Amino acid sequence: MTDKIPFTKMHGCGNDYIYVDTIRNSVADPVAASIAWSDRHKGIGSDGLVLIGASPVPEADFTMRIFNADGSEAMMCGNASRCIGKYVYERGLTTKTEVRLLTLSGIRVLTLHVADGIVGSVTVDMGEPAFEDDALLNPRLLESLSDHLAHWRGAGCEALFVSMGNPHYVIFTDDVDQVGEMGRILESHPAFLQRCNIELARVEHPSTHIRTRVWERGSGITQACGTGACATAVAAATTGRAGRKSSVVMDGGTLHIEWRKCDNHVYMTGPATFVFDGEIELAKLQTT
Repeated sequence: MTDKIPFTKMHGCGNDYIYVDTIRNSVADPVAASIAWSDRHKGIGSDGLVLIGASPVPEADFTMRIFNADGSEAMMCGNASRCIGKYVYERGLTTKTEVRLLTLSGIRVLTLHVADGIVGSVTVDMGEPAFEDDALLNPRLLESLSDHLAHWRGAGCEALFVSMGNPHYVIFTDDVDQVGEMGRILESHPAFLQRCNIELARVEHPSTHIRTRVWERGSGITQACGTGACATAVAAATTGRAGRKSSVVMDGGTLHIEWRKCDNHVYMTGPATFVFDGEIELAKLQTT
């Protein structure tokens, strides 16, 4: 094991992660690494740690493991998956412009939009949304959430649970800036068996634009959330607030979402950006 490990900082609409190529470098304790390295004062600073690996199955090209800033492992991240698409192509790990990525939520197909060797944006097939999931939700306890929502003016007009392979609770409200107070309380509500991501959304004019703020489980308020944008778009379409194509405007940028009738899959398109490369001492894990 080397004394230092190379990493790359990337972000998708401001949702920033530390990326490590585990094909070439191993991270023995990713939980401890994510906690230490994500610290914005004592570490690199990020919303978490993403490990890029070789696929153990022929159906996929690469694997993604993602750890939140608190060390908990996430099932899926749309913004991170787009960044991986850019990383593996521009760093020479693949020449494919359609990449199959194995995640804890299954295989996701990434379509890279390339010009002059640069990945400008990535479209991710996020799969089918679900409104029930016995592993993520106790629907009988959802009713008690109305008691919490009643405390926030304008927050209780309508809310919907949507799974994009990970859990989301989308609340339509005129005041999306309540996301910190609401997310902190609702993330660990007993209705959510594995905690939950909380989105506060306001459909604007035209109705193709949805202003959304996000509280991610394990990380708190983040600049953007790819699966959260998808869940918000699905919730808006399901409740008749928007159509099947929408632009979800988050703190860090805008993602374009299409929920196609032909296959019931949700497709997310957005940017991915390199921030910087560096090395970090593995010994730091022992002192943080």
